[in-house]
Amino acid sequence: MGRWLAQRGVRAITVACNTATVAAVQELCHIAHVPVVAIEPAIKPAAALTRTGVVGVLATQHTIQSESVARLVALHGQRLRFVLQACPGWVEQVEQGDLTSETTHRLVRQHTRPLVHAGADVWVLGCTHYPYLMDVLRSVSSPDVQWLDPAQAVARELVRRLPATSLSCGVGSTRFFTTGSVPDACRVMSLLWGKPVQALPIAA
Repeated sequence: MGRWLAQRGVRAITVACNTATVAAVQELCHIAHVPVVAIEPAIKPAAALTRTGVVGVLATQHTIQSESVARLVALHGQRLRFVLQACPGWVEQVEQGDLTSETTHRLVRQHTRPLVHAGADVWVLGCTHYPYLMDVLRSVSSPDVQWLDPAQAVARELVRRLPATSLSCGVGSTRFFTTGSVPDACRVMSLLWGKPVQALPIAA
């Protein structure tokens, strides 16, 4: 995918997936000739924010078990407790556009229970799918919980690393591509994007 994007003249690549970051970002950086900005769970700022000394991290199993998360916890988690919680099924619910059903509520309650019981006052969203579940997440958490989503920090870093000439064009455009089913992608992307989306197919 990195090569496919580079062939189309992109000026930067954002890896907007924690699992893809831990699995492939180093290789992508080696082959890409443009800035690569990746996302990772906001463990460092969470460590600075917590008042109870307990931080919850919600992510995919692959991210939770990664060396990257272990490194971040070791580096920033002295004298703190991190509840690292894998959330199987959440990504699938979002990718089906099923954001509020009883099945989604049940999965969210199940996987957030350890954070509630541990008294975590900062919850890290360690997957870019999870902000779409915020209504359900807020319904199962204390109103005092602080939420950390690193998406805005990634966007700021992207702006910082892009040459000024790349940002001086004025109005931009958005194009969507998928390696999966085009009808399914259009349906779910339109729901999540908030307006009709027409995706184009590419070969995996």
